[in-house]
Amino acid sequence: MNSFGRLFRISIFGESHGQCVGVLIDGCLAGIKLDESDFIEDLNRRKAGEFGTTKRIESDKPEIKTGIFKGLTSGAPILIQFNNENRDSTVYEQIKDIPRPGHSDFTALKKHNGYNDYRGGGHFSGRLTLGLVAAGVVAKKIIPGLKIKATIIDKELLTEKIKKAQAIGDSVGAKIECSVSGINTGLGEPFFDSIESMISHLIFSVPGIKGIEFGDGFSIIDKNGSEVNDIILNKEGLTKTNHSGGVNGGISNGNELVFRIAVKPTSSISKTQKTINLKNNEIEELNIKGRHDTCFALRVPVIVEAVTAIVLSDLYLLNNKAGG
Repeated sequence: MNSFGRLFRISIFGESHGQCVGVLIDGCLAGIKLDESDFIEDLNRRKAGEFGTTKRIESDKPEIKTGIFKGLTSGAPILIQFNNENRDSTVYEQIKDIPRPGHSDFTALKKHNGYNDYRGGGHFSGRLTLGLVAAGVVAKKIIPGLKIKATIIDKELLTEKIKKAQAIGDSVGAKIECSVSGINTGLGEPFFDSIESMISHLIFSVPGIKGIEFGDGFSIIDKNGSEVNDIILNKEGLTKTNHSGGVNGGISNGNELVFRIAVKPTSSISKTQKTINLKNNEIEELNIKGRHDTCFALRVPVIVEAVTAIVLSDLYLLNNKAGG
């Protein structure tokens, strides 16, 4: 549903053109210093404004409603809310019966029997990633010794692709790499709660993610076992290479955790497309209006860092609980 985690548990809420979006965080340790200013840096990295992003500009001001007492986390659930201030829903009234190709319009309508909020994608919108970024800020305070960094691969080349796509009313995707240094050995469980499984679970909650690989990923099939087995150099688990991306048996091995994701091209494009009109059951042309990213991936690195921190904080708390 809309929740994730066992000990550090998050629930996201809201719709793209509703009154607000946000996140409820349960299980945060008490006594952690937290106020609205802690969120600004990461929220600004997610904001629109960069070349290739949407012209919908929101203040994205976080409002901490609960869980803070005298500037410290109290151990109670933390509710963080963001008001939607820059809304223009008129275009969606015109296409409510004409699902946009590549979007959740059709599946959301079928899933919720037509009662879904279709404005801007409603609850399926990338705007809800604000809650993920906010939860990531809190999660990072639980695991302060880790350095989590996500970057777009070949960003200069991507900029040229964005220019060409904008010229023809199209969009582009991108590949993002995330690394985590300072991670301890032993995070994760075999099989269903492996560190790869849990990160992948939350990564795929981010709209537009279509692929993930750890370590050498899919390129590993072109190599022999002797080429990809990471030689262990000391009792701390340091390896000579890192083909496995810092994970063995679903558990962190103490080396840098490395994975890459594929972000698809933004589905909303100004190029004329064809789709079904659900009222008359006929195929017709669709011209999407509104404010959309040419490349939503530009705003995704900080979201990737956030969801990674959420997973690792949950695993960290689980490990500490198991250890007594």
